[in-house]
Amino acid sequence: MNGVHDLGGTDGLGRVEVPESEPVFRADWEKAAFAMFSMCFRAGYFGVDEFRYGIEQMHPAVYLLSPYYEHWLHTVEHYGKAKGLLSPEDLDELDRRTQYYLEHPDEPLPQRDDSDLVAFVEAVVPAGAPAGRESDRAPRFKVGDTVTVRADSPIGHTRRARYIRGRTGEIVLAHGTFIYPDSAGNGGGDAPEHVYTVKFSNAELWGTETAEPNGVVYFDVWEPYITAAHTTGAAA
Repeated sequence: MNGVHDLGGTDGLGRVEVPESEPVFRADWEKAAFAMFSMCFRAGYFGVDEFRYGIEQMHPAVYLLSPYYEHWLHTVEHYGKAKGLLSPEDLDELDRRTQYYLEHPDEPLPQRDDSDLVAFVEAVVPAGAPAGRESDRAPRFKVGDTVTVRADSPIGHTRRARYIRGRTGEIVLAHGTFIYPDSAGNGGGDAPEHVYTVKFSNAELWGTETAEPNGVVYFDVWEPYITAAHTTGAAA
C-alpha cells in the first residue's frame, strides 16, 4: 500500500500515548465489531491479508480520524458488499440502525449467544491463525546475507513498508515459507514465499544526522521484497 494507511516512520502525528491501564473494549459496540470480524473470518469471507486490504479502502481522512474498531467495521462492510452478501436493502437497514444508536447511545445492543464462535475465538486469538504453508521452493537467501529491499511502489496490498524500501540490511533469521500477503491480500492464492528477519541500522533507515545512535530495527520481509545487495550499505 502506498497511502496514509502505511504510517510507519511518518512524522507529524505526535507521540503514541500508551495508557497505564487500558480496557480490552472501550464500548459495547467494539465487542460487536470484534464478533463480526470473527464470524466473517471463520466463514471464509476474507483472510487476514484481505481483511487488512479492506481497511486500506477507507478514505484517508476517515481512516486517520476514526477509532480502531471502526476500521474493522469498514472492512466487514466492504467485503459484505464485494461478495454480494449485503444487498442495498441490507445497507439501508444498517444505516437505519446506526442512526438509531447514534440518537440513543445508552440503548443496549442486541444479544446473541454463539458457543461455537466463542470456542473459535478462544482457540484462535491467543495463538493466531497459522500462516505457515508448505512449499518446495528453495530459499534464495540465508542468514548473514546482506540484502536490499526493492524500492518500487506496488499497487494494492503489501507488507513492504515505505520506510524500508531501498534500504539495505542483514538477514538474521530465516523462518520458512508463509502466505504471501501481496497475493492473498489482493484476491490471489496463498502463494507461499520464504520469510526472513532483516536487521537495519537506524542510520540506514533514518540517516546519520537524525537517527538514534547504535540502534537497530528488525523487520520481517517476504523473499520477493528483497534482492542481493551489490553495494555496501549502512546495515549493522
